[in-house]
Amino acid sequence: MNEVMAALAKEHTQVTFVKLEAEAVPEVSEKYEISSVPTFLFFKNSQKVDRLDGAHAPELTKKVQRHASSSSVSAGSNDSVKEDLNVRLKRLINAAPCMLFMKGSPKEPRCGFSKQMVEILNKHGISFSSFDIFSDEEVRQGLKTYSNWPTYPQLYVAGELIGGLDIVKELEASGELDTVCPKAQKLEDRLKILINKAPVMLFMKGSKQMAKCGFSKQIIEIINSTGVDYETFDILEDEEVRQGLKTYSNWPTYPQLYVKGELVGGVDIVKELKESGELLPILKGEN
Repeated sequence: MNEVMAALAKEHTQVTFVKLEAEAVPEVSEKYEISSVPTFLFFKNSQKVDRLDGAHAPELTKKVQRHASSSSVSAGSNDSVKEDLNVRLKRLINAAPCMLFMKGSPKEPRCGFSKQMVEILNKHGISFSSFDIFSDEEVRQGLKTYSNWPTYPQLYVAGELIGGLDIVKELEASGELDTVCPKAQKLEDRLKILINKAPVMLFMKGSKQMAKCGFSKQIIEIINSTGVDYETFDILEDEEVRQGLKTYSNWPTYPQLYVKGELVGGVDIVKELKESGELLPILKGEN
C-alpha cells in the first residue's frame, strides 16, 4: 500500500499525502477510531470527509480520484452535492427490505451495540442486509442528518427508520419485532427470486463497472457487444448465494448467465453461442 500511495501522490500533485504510525500518535488513533492498519482518512478544508479501513488498493485509488476531482468544484455546488448524497442514502436504505447500518459487518461487528443488534435479528430469523458505516465517512455522517438519528446502529424496514438498539429491544420485548421485520427466506426461494430479478441476469465476481476476475470481464464484454439490457449480482458480496447457486444450478463455477430464470451457462458457453450467432436471439428470449 505504500507503493500505491506513492504512485497516487505522483498522479495527484494537488493532494497532500501524510503517513502516520498509529502507535506513535495514540491521540489521533483514538480520535478517529483507528482499530486496524492500514486505515486511510480523507480530509478536505480541515474536515474529515471519508475513510477506508484495510489494504484495498482499487478502492483507495477510486476514493482518491473521486475526492481529488471534486476538490476543484466550486462552493456553489454544495447544494447539488448534498442532493446527490441524499439520493444515495435513499438508495442505500432501500437496498433491501430490512437494512442495518452498523459498525463492521454481521460476521465481525466492531462495537458492542452493533453486535447485540445482529444477535437479536439472527435470533428471530430476520432477513437483513447491512452497510458498514466505517467504510464510508460521507454516509456515516450524512445518514445521521438524513434520519435525524445521531447514533449507530440504525435499522430500516421498507425504507423507514425503525430506530437503534434500544428501540429494537423494546420491539422484541413487546413481541412486535417479528411482525415489523421480514423473516429470512429459504435459500431456494431467494435464489429463484434473484435469477428472475431481470430477464437477463448475470451472476459474476464484481459488477458491470468493475469485474473482479478475467472470466467475468470477458462475459460482460460479450454481453455489452449485443446491446441487450441485463442486471448483475456480485457473488463476492454474498457467500450464501455464491455457494447455494452452484448447487441450485448444478454449475460449479462463475460467471453464470440466466435468461428468463433459465441457466444459459458460463463464459465458454456464451462464447460458443456468440460465434454461432445464437447468443442475441437467446438473450432476447426468442430461443
